[in-house]
This record gives sequence, C-alpha cells and structure tokens, in this order.
Amino acid sequence: MPGTPVTTPHDRPDGPRAAARRAGPGASPRRRGVLVAALLLLTAAVAPGLVVRSDVTQPPFQGLDERWLVWMGGPHEGPYLAAATALDWFGGPVGAVIPLTLLAVLLVRRRWASAGYLLAGYLGGNMLVVQGLKHLVDRPRPADPLVRVDHGSFPSGHAATAALLVVTVGVLLVPAARRRAWWFGGAVFTLAMMWSRTWLHAHWLTDTVAGAAAGAGAGLLVWWLFQPALARERVRAHDRRGAAAGTGSVVTDGG
Repeated sequence: MPGTPVTTPHDRPDGPRAAARRAGPGASPRRRGVLVAALLLLTAAVAPGLVVRSDVTQPPFQGLDERWLVWMGGPHEGPYLAAATALDWFGGPVGAVIPLTLLAVLLVRRRWASAGYLLAGYLGGNMLVVQGLKHLVDRPRPADPLVRVDHGSFPSGHAATAALLVVTVGVLLVPAARRRAWWFGGAVFTLAMMWSRTWLHAHWLTDTVAGAAAGAGAGLLVWWLFQPALARERVRAHDRRGAAAGTGSVVTDGG
C-alpha cells in the first residue's frame, strides 16, 4: 500500500548492515571475545618459548616431551607413515597452494579486505610469530627426524600453518551459522598435524602445542583487526547482488 514502509533485508536486525554496525571498534562482545582468545593463544605460544629459551636442552617439560617421543616410536610404516607423510607435504609446499589460490580468487573478485586479511594473517602468523619464535628460542630438534627439517624446533611451523589455515578459511569461506562444525573439524585436522610432527620425530610435543596456539592466535588477532573492513565488504557485496537482482525484475503497483 502507498505510504507503507518497506522493510528490506538491510533493515532487519540480523542483516548485513546491522552486522557491520556491530563490527565497529569495541562495539561487539563477540569481537572482544575474538581479541581475548587471540591474546590468550599467543601468550600460550610465547610464554613456553621464553621458558625453553632459558634452557633449550632441559626445559621444565623436557621429561614429558621425551616420554611422548617414546610413545611415538616405531615401527614407522604402513598407513600411519602414509598419513604422516601426506600431512608433512601438506604443511610444506603443497599447503601453500591453498592460500595462494584463495588469494588469487579474492583479488579477481575484488574482495580487497578479504585479500588483505589473508595476506596479513599469513605474513604475520608465519613470518613474524612462528619464525620470530624459532630464531628467538632456537631449540634443538629430536634426534634422527624422519623428514627433512630446518633449524629451530620451537614452535612447529606445520602445526601453526594448519591452525592458521583453519581460522582463515573459516573466516573467509564458512558462513557464521556453520562455523561451529568447521572449528570442530579444524581442531581435529590440527591435532592430526601435531601428531604427525611428533610421530615423524620432527618436533617435541610442546613444539606442536605452541605452534597450533601461535597459528590460531595470529589468525584470530588479524581477524579482530579486519572485522570492521570485512563487515563493510559483505555489505557492499550484498548491495551489489541486490542491485543486480533488481535490474532483472519489473515491479508493478496493483493499487
């Protein structure tokens, strides 16, 4: 009827515009929760690193690490070897294909905020946090690793990459309503990566725990920083889809 206000999806409390307003600096308890989780996880990675740095050969938890390594003893063959080898490759050069492909897709679709989040997360997580801790701590690796490794056992770069990938894909590709299931599956994947690094004698157990915490924490911290920009990007994308849909239909007034 003439004069009747029209409610659009953007006007609804749960619409994209409302989400963008909630993503404003300091406005959302959920956003504050992301920041708190990020800081706790990064602390869980950095604090043990400082402990290890004080005595790289005999930190307080070296006994636990050595007992775990005994449990990860042989025989190293069969399906376990195949799974661990696949995860080793995935955490190395093969795994880099996924974020690079995703970055190319985001740039082609002109999703600049999403591309910026992806770049900042991977550069910040891998280059600053993981490599920074590796050079700071410089912990010796277990003897006789079954795969090629670089210097510095603490933290595990493979575990960090797995956790960072889980967070990044969850933020950029998984709808918010389905993220709980994604986080659960991503946690299982990260635990599998952690197991593979110790089963291959490439890392101590605490290296993998710190690596997973570092990767997830870095991903969450960059998400917290980019949340307002990502919310605005979703609003613009929603507006473009709505405008494109509107051009294809003719509205008649039956009054």
